[in-house]
Amino acid sequence: MPLEDHIGDICRKARLQTKTELSDAACAAGLDVVELKKWETDGVADLPVNIEALSLLLGLDPLKAVAVAQGWEPQQLDLSQWQNLSMLTTNEGFDVNSFVAWDPDSREAAIFDTGWLAESIFALADSEGLNMQHLFITHMHGDHVAALSQIRKRWPEIMVYSNNDAAPEKNRVQEGEPVQLGRMEVRARFTPGHAVDGVTYVVDLWEGNTPPVAMVGDAIFAGSMGKDYSTPELAQSKVKEQIFSLPEDALICPGHGPVTTVSQELNHNPFF
Repeated sequence: MPLEDHIGDICRKARLQTKTELSDAACAAGLDVVELKKWETDGVADLPVNIEALSLLLGLDPLKAVAVAQGWEPQQLDLSQWQNLSMLTTNEGFDVNSFVAWDPDSREAAIFDTGWLAESIFALADSEGLNMQHLFITHMHGDHVAALSQIRKRWPEIMVYSNNDAAPEKNRVQEGEPVQLGRMEVRARFTPGHAVDGVTYVVDLWEGNTPPVAMVGDAIFAGSMGKDYSTPELAQSKVKEQIFSLPEDALICPGHGPVTTVSQELNHNPFF
């Protein structure tokens, strides 16, 4: 699975978040304004791009940005250690990830975001004999909750968790309080920025001392992060405080693009 953002996307986000003038960014990159806008859109340019100078101007790590431009991707991970975790990707114009985790003994299961369509979730539940008890929403953007009504129709008693102001009190996330998933636990960590109601859910106590899993929504992607043009400093600080404080081998499951780990993002994400 390719990265959610190519180097042009990353620099465009950083330019808008830092409110850097387009002309200043073009000058640093060694391009004219038209060429820069095309490069931001396509990720490639007919002329050489001075990524190091542009990154310094935009507050990105220049070495990490150059590595992404040269094709860095997170190392492929052996997901078999998380035996009861499934990533499901649906597409309605662009890909969105949802995840299902379950206890191997009780078959009690939880969904993390719905994606565009629920059919793959239904198929997994049927094939694994899952008892779907919980639906955790990382944020209420449409691509992450598009199949909410489908899921509620099939499992009317499913407990939905959200940090959105419009959610009924009984459905509101309680930060830090564990939700039991069989022998495992799910704990919420608030990660506002890309979305005001952003939540990261940490699933822990996997079998065999397997590292925890962070369901991060759009707070961070492999090599990038969700856009936040209003409170970018808050978004970055929450990633550092709530996600990068997890063990370095913790699995990061984003709403778009490939899975990654805390250590890979610490070492390779240009925003940090």
